[in-house]
Amino acid sequence: MSGLTGRVRTAAGWPVPNAVLTVTDMSGRQIARGEADETGSVSTDPLPAGMHTAVLTAVGFEPVARIAQISATGTGALGEVVLAAATVTSPPPGRWTIDPAHSTVIATARHLGIAGIKARFAQVSGRLDIAEPFERSTGHAEIVAAGIDTGVSMRDDHLRSPEFLDVERYPTITFTGLGLRRTGADTWVMPGDLTLHGQRRPIDLAVTYGGSGQDPWGGVRAAFHAETLLHRNDFAIDYNAVVRAGVAAVGTTVKIELDVEVVQGERLPEM
Repeated sequence: MSGLTGRVRTAAGWPVPNAVLTVTDMSGRQIARGEADETGSVSTDPLPAGMHTAVLTAVGFEPVARIAQISATGTGALGEVVLAAATVTSPPPGRWTIDPAHSTVIATARHLGIAGIKARFAQVSGRLDIAEPFERSTGHAEIVAAGIDTGVSMRDDHLRSPEFLDVERYPTITFTGLGLRRTGADTWVMPGDLTLHGQRRPIDLAVTYGGSGQDPWGGVRAAFHAETLLHRNDFAIDYNAVVRAGVAAVGTTVKIELDVEVVQGERLPEM
């Protein structure tokens, strides 16, 4: 039998999986704990009868406290509890410059249908123009295509060849971001245009803000993580070697992950 029950939702009505319900007695001693399932439903074991304090918490949301009345049977109901997104302080407005020494782009593709092969692009540069409000911010990044590194020189040469990136004809990969749409307390989607292998296509980057602060060189830094999925055929990269019945040597879907540090201002600090 359950004790205290409830349903945890966002302001938009979505469930909040993994929200934590903590129950304390009037002296402040914890007497129960429960975790919400995928539907946002949460419950505890039966509780002592009387008045208790219920606190609901979740990453990215403001906590909510409620007084819970528990019956003689050890049960009670909170009903629907709405959690508001936590306030995240965005970086100050202005130009921010990507620091190539502390930024990385990783591309992951399936190999032979069973394993993931990662390629690292270390040479990335660009800027982020923070606006007020933050959702109007824009960005631009350039990646040196020839800088691809999988750890195997023969494979890297093949990826640089006309069968894949064709770096002689298309030396740079560029992305221009056109604003942000908030999706959570510290997450956004940045729509924009990606130019790769001579093809320009709209994509969405799922962006997570990691925070900002002073660095040891007198500058102010902010960190972002971004992800998207690309399809090689959308960019005219149609290498389709088949190693056995129906299994391609390299998968057509590629996951892109960016970990980027930006420094406030037009220039990077001297290190």
